[in-house]
Amino acid sequence: MTLMQSGKTGASGDQDLQGLSIVVGMGATGLSCARFLASVGADFALVDSRERPPLLDEFTRIFPEAKIELGGFSPSTLASAQRLIVSPGISLSTPAIEEQIANGVEVLGDIALFARRVSAPIIAVTGSNGKSTVVALLAAILRAEGRSFGLGGNLDGENFKPALDLLLEQDYGIYILELSSFQLETTDALGAAAVALLNLSEDHMDRYVDKTAYLTAKQKIFNGAQCAVINADDPLTQAPAAVQTRLSYKPSGLLAAGFGVGRDKVTGRRSLCWQETPFLSVDDMRLIGEHNVANSLAAAALAMAVGVSLEAIASGIREFPGLAHRCQWVAKLAGVDFYNDSKGTNVGAALASIEGIGSRLAADDDAAKLHLIAGGEGKGADFSPLAPALACYARSIVLIGKDAPRIAEAIETGCGDCEILFAQDMQEAVAFARDKAQAGDAVLLSPACASFDMFDNFQHRGECFTSCVRDLGVGN
Repeated sequence: MTLMQSGKTGASGDQDLQGLSIVVGMGATGLSCARFLASVGADFALVDSRERPPLLDEFTRIFPEAKIELGGFSPSTLASAQRLIVSPGISLSTPAIEEQIANGVEVLGDIALFARRVSAPIIAVTGSNGKSTVVALLAAILRAEGRSFGLGGNLDGENFKPALDLLLEQDYGIYILELSSFQLETTDALGAAAVALLNLSEDHMDRYVDKTAYLTAKQKIFNGAQCAVINADDPLTQAPAAVQTRLSYKPSGLLAAGFGVGRDKVTGRRSLCWQETPFLSVDDMRLIGEHNVANSLAAAALAMAVGVSLEAIASGIREFPGLAHRCQWVAKLAGVDFYNDSKGTNVGAALASIEGIGSRLAADDDAAKLHLIAGGEGKGADFSPLAPALACYARSIVLIGKDAPRIAEAIETGCGDCEILFAQDMQEAVAFARDKAQAGDAVLLSPACASFDMFDNFQHRGECFTSCVRDLGVGN
């Protein structure tokens, strides 16, 4: 075991942080815990099972006097703590931590620490899928209402911010948190104003003994909640009886006392509805797909639970472009919409995007109006399932990358009138698609392939597409 030793980090700290706190895990969450503990003058030490955690240099730079122990979890070191603050990537079933739990040592996580300190309402979201989109939608809705909010938790990319870091920034009017089951394991009393468990499918079965254990961890989000938002189509999202206030949404139809989906009697358009009254046409949303209809309803219900107006809810959902690289609306140029779905790295994901956008474009006149950019490292996939969707919805497909010839061969006999083009790079592909598109059409990057033949990763590919589209706008 490697030991890096020096003195204490601060004074005695706040009353509930008296004694030594040991931060277990030196990743991004552990770093945020250490920053927070230092800010309140608490005594803390840091441990990690790795000999050299990736953020070690940052820890030692920011906390030069902190005691750091690496290469394992010493029972004697852990036993010296008043409490263990365990990072979400570390299971509570780790033997050294289990031993301390059995010995009565307090074990908590960053979200439990956040909940103890925050003075403004919390909106918290968990689930197997859709969490990031729902919290980002909530941010757009609160922004439309002019509310002060902090967004953080288990997010990735540009939205990533550990919850405790929010407390060091400013006093926000409300906090929006995306929470994983791992974070909830160490959170006994969240006490949020509004919460949602969006859905549940088998995941993280390397950490949980079964799906029931996974659900039990997720359900801790309801502890102390003032209002639970429930998906009426999914019994697994139900809250325990202790949560007395509930607000429901129904992706498959209307609800007399909640959010749902139905037809506007005046326009005939499919719409998001509140108490069976339409407030936003699905066609006016930039988000694509039935899963995003459900995500929008969940965000609407959570926003209403904390007093946001229906007008702001409609405005936020209408203008939300989607998360980066996930069927994200980029721009409208000369009447043509451009979408970045660079994260569509397999045939199934690309097919969902083609059908989602294509069906919306064809709703009025059944015409094919989509122009797809696809290709890259195909990983030996069978691309023939793309052909029927292309025949139905696409005017053209522009192929790039290593497996462009394989894709063309797989789809050419089944893609109908869809024109197949080849481009040398992303700039040429965007230009070809633009030239083929007419007002009312859409250009979609959904590669159905990995990116490593031409790009660093799918983010780099999506950023390149977005940059090429914006260059078109500058040129017009």
